[in-house]
Amino acid sequence: MNRRQTIESMLQEDPTDTFLRYSLAMEMRAEGDHEGSLAQLSELMGEKPACVPAFFMAGQQMVDLDRIDEARTVLREGIEEARAQGDSHAAAEMSDYLTSLGELGEL
Repeated sequence: MNRRQTIESMLQEDPTDTFLRYSLAMEMRAEGDHEGSLAQLSELMGEKPACVPAFFMAGQQMVDLDRIDEARTVLREGIEEARAQGDSHAAAEMSDYLTSLGELGEL
């Protein structure tokens, strides 16, 4: 059984486990299943409370896929969510990354 299969098996026991769902998204990314990974991350971003790291990982993945405008949008949303959750460290990391994307990147 490979890593993805192991994670999927564990998720059958607890499909609400945020860490496992995030791990599955990262494994999908590593396998080159970018759309599957981004779909998983999107689900995590849409939950209440949202999974703040999912915004950063989705943004980075979108940059890798040359979807810069989408990445900027996701990162801005992630910064707002991180601030709302009191996670200034994550907000700062995403803000720095957003700024590194250049023109129109600043919040």
